[in-house]
Amino acid sequence: MQYTHPIVIQGGMGISVSDWRLAKTVSQAGQLGVVSGTAINSVLARRLQDGDLDGSCRRALKSFPSQNIAQKILDTYFIEGGKSPQQPYKRPPMFSIDSPKALLQLTVAACFVEVWLAREGHDGVVGLNLLEKILLPNLACLYGGLLAGVDYVIMGAGIPREIPGVLDLLSENKKAHLKVSVTGASEEVLTYFDPQDIMEDTNLAPLKRPFFIPIVSSSTLAANLKKKSTGRVDGFIVEGPLAGGHNAPPRGPLKLNDKGEPIYGERDEVCLKEMVALDLPFWMAGNYATPEKLHEVRTLGAHGIQAGTLFALSNESGVKKELKEKTLHAIATQAAPPGGWIFTDPRSSPTGFPFKAVRIPGSISEESIYLARKRICDLGYLRHAYQKEDGSIGLRCPAEPQSDYVKKGGLHEDTVGRKCLCNALLADVGMGQIQAGGYEEASLLTAGDDLNNITRILKKGEMSYSAKDVVMYLLDLEPGPLQQPQKNLPQN
Repeated sequence: MQYTHPIVIQGGMGISVSDWRLAKTVSQAGQLGVVSGTAINSVLARRLQDGDLDGSCRRALKSFPSQNIAQKILDTYFIEGGKSPQQPYKRPPMFSIDSPKALLQLTVAACFVEVWLAREGHDGVVGLNLLEKILLPNLACLYGGLLAGVDYVIMGAGIPREIPGVLDLLSENKKAHLKVSVTGASEEVLTYFDPQDIMEDTNLAPLKRPFFIPIVSSSTLAANLKKKSTGRVDGFIVEGPLAGGHNAPPRGPLKLNDKGEPIYGERDEVCLKEMVALDLPFWMAGNYATPEKLHEVRTLGAHGIQAGTLFALSNESGVKKELKEKTLHAIATQAAPPGGWIFTDPRSSPTGFPFKAVRIPGSISEESIYLARKRICDLGYLRHAYQKEDGSIGLRCPAEPQSDYVKKGGLHEDTVGRKCLCNALLADVGMGQIQAGGYEEASLLTAGDDLNNITRILKKGEMSYSAKDVVMYLLDLEPGPLQQPQKNLPQN
């Protein structure tokens, strides 16, 4: 029987915007619900410190293959009833080329919990989204997802050529590695993950190998991945510069418009005929989230679309309630600020990729608010590896204190305009850190250029909507049960 892929993929928005509740709702509505694996170890640690009041995390941990590891995590992070609002979160260690075993175990368990909860109680399909740019946690994240039976792995923000082969190995509980890009390195640097070591005495059975869907910005990159990846590629998400979050930089020299945003041109447009010629399913992303555009791209050969922004402000997303309400009220009742609701910032992300920010008062999209923040890098997901003078490997982030970055051999100009996305995105979902002196990290909400389309879903007099409403809107369906994709997933 031929497998039928979902038509709509719910975008994998981090950190924890695409949480298990959102993914579960979309999956139950018959489409591909996706959880974000970005900073997932911190997400689980902070949920447990907030008391896990509904018991979901602990319920999932009871199904984790190693109860010894699960108990160690609970002993380290769980606080009965939750910490006080003024108390800082306890932070897990930061990742390194050779990360501590306890950190890798936490990451495996955290990804397991998120996927397990998203899959609980239904037969729909669930995906896991990761970023190539945040490389060091990815092996542990992938393995945790596989342990929970994830159906799809989606990866963007880079060229994930090694991931298909990694999935092949991890599905057989074999040791896997990834190449680490190290500035100034004279030889290849690898980071490893060995399931037999990390899971200790657990009896490991073979795991289902999920579909792998990379996110690409060109048909050339898609063709390259299909031909040169280390294993099977099952399709593509073709993401344009109007999508939320990180965007691929424009091809050619960077030029800015009068608002200070990157200028994209004809070279950045994707040829759908060339995508069709690859003979693999593909989904269009970035301002395609309307029933009209979905119908149009399907007639041109696409299987469907990926949508993020509309789901990001739905009831089930991880964005904290007050931030959702503030954003929805502004979009529905106020004129957009000069330049529009969205600013594509070429400088804010430590990755060097353009990053879209929603211009909502009170967030660090306001320069004055961000400049009042003391620079600190205490999570480290976006740090870059570099080789020190003694030959060892160090890690640095352009958003850390500028003097620290320069001491590590970085250029001062690389730090200008950089913002700590790690802390800001955790603040978006109600897990903002309380820093020294009582400063609470401010948020930085991201969305695509189609943010105004939310008004097409909001019903008169209402300021909220469900993720199922989004699915019904996109597929132009009347309320009622939606057909789910078949789950005859291949094992290899």
